[in-house]
Amino acid sequence: MKQKTAERSDDYAYVYVVKNPACNDISLCAWDSVLYGGTPVMYDTRFGLDLGIVVGAAPQSGASYVPGPSEVRGACLHFGDDDDGDGYSSDTSEHQCNSCFHCQIAREPEKMLVDGDVTWIDHLATPSEMARYAENSEKEEYATRICREKIKKHGLDMKLVTTHFLLGEPKVIFFFTAEQRVDFRELVKDLVAVFRMRIELRQIGVRDESRLIGGLSVCGRDYCCHMITKEMEPVTIKMAKEQNLSLNSMKISGPCGRLLCCLAYEYDYYMEEKASCPPEGTRIKIEHELWRVSEINILSHMITLSASEGRTLSVPSEEISFNSATGYWELSEEYQEELFSAE
Repeated sequence: MKQKTAERSDDYAYVYVVKNPACNDISLCAWDSVLYGGTPVMYDTRFGLDLGIVVGAAPQSGASYVPGPSEVRGACLHFGDDDDGDGYSSDTSEHQCNSCFHCQIAREPEKMLVDGDVTWIDHLATPSEMARYAENSEKEEYATRICREKIKKHGLDMKLVTTHFLLGEPKVIFFFTAEQRVDFRELVKDLVAVFRMRIELRQIGVRDESRLIGGLSVCGRDYCCHMITKEMEPVTIKMAKEQNLSLNSMKISGPCGRLLCCLAYEYDYYMEEKASCPPEGTRIKIEHELWRVSEINILSHMITLSASEGRTLSVPSEEISFNSATGYWELSEEYQEELFSAE
């Protein structure tokens, strides 16, 4: 029997991160017993009852941070540890991470109070449902081909991205992109005549298209929006400016043509670190001479000061502090003595 969230809002249960393999949505879902990563479940998505895969236990508020392995270099800590010594599995159809969990510390699920935006899992996916899911995956290729033929027939200015058959109810969703609104009423009639079930055409943006189909980004890894990002956060050019990155759109844009999602990852860190540093253009008095802050390197914790005649001086950021009594940024006297004694 389906467990409604409203009926069980005060219950304690195990909460998991569940990912929908069709649209890559990530949700928090509750269940009465312990589940482990890779378990297929049925739960309510924004499109209807559908299949989800348990990623792992949900993070708990207030839990201490557990860092990953510090010795990881490149793609994987255990890359090349197979018997052959060539770094590749003999089974080419199996992904190299399917049987390796060394680089990620598994956290045992714990019961917690279920509140907020948490969905109750309807039930664990049965073998028959998994078989039907495999059949639907094959039908999606056929449905995509048919829909593209109908789009061409009606001369609609739209691009079909992907197709998905819901597992929990007779419904097929067609995801498409378009620059303007599209009148697809006649298209829907044709599709209903072919598939004889509920048809939903959902318009998405170019960033959502990348999230659905996936691919390799400029860093050589899978799109963040496809693999790890829960929601599509806005990314602005200001984030690139604050990180002293090139403002060349070709260098800071992803394959979708929009600014790279990873620009937002370290933005908060840069802003937090810059709050303890003098802003660029600030003048600092050193030995009766005014120096101007010309550059702040957050990663190396160095501040570059400029003076007349093109002279520059690199100073550790911890040696410069704000004097609330005078209202000026100052270089520590100890560092000044060390600096000028070396000369």
